Amino acid sequence: MRDHATLLHAARAIAGLRTDRERMDAFVDLWWDAFARTGASWVGFYVDHPAEPDDRRLTLAARRPKPACSPIGIHGACGQALVAAKCLVVRDVADLGAGYIACDPRDRSELVVPCLRPDGTAWAVLDIDSHDVGSFDASDAEGCGQLLVAAGLSAAVPPIR
Repeated sequence: MRDHATLLHAARAIAGLRTDRERMDAFVDLWWDAFARTGASWVGFYVDHPAEPDDRRLTLAARRPKPACSPIGIHGACGQALVAAKCLVVRDVADLGAGYIACDPRDRSELVVPCLRPDGTAWAVLDIDSHDVGSFDASDAEGCGQLLVAAGLSAAVPPIR
């Protein structure tokens, strides 16, 4: 189990950084350094660009440990969480069917947590992948949501879909 509460103090320090990009970079580093050994294969942010066509709306921002697909459309897991403004816990990406965007074919599970504005709409998503089936659960979604709020990247903890 990942104890997200142990990162709350450090996440609050991130909130003092000047820009969203600086906060995203620091958040990804914090999360990866704490939890890379708990089954995660990748963590990063995708930022929404609503003026772009739906198949190119999300662009990669901060990420660890390697690059990923960018831009991506809103038809995949990240886009679904963005549009719904709800966390998406995917036990097995095979269950997503043709809509799944496979940046790394070894990934088997995924967690997507939207970053919410005060009006409840999402402006970005935190995306976390794993090579293991069932690596994430509702407690990970809740914990990441709380960390995003503490880091100044989300106005509220998003509900779980």
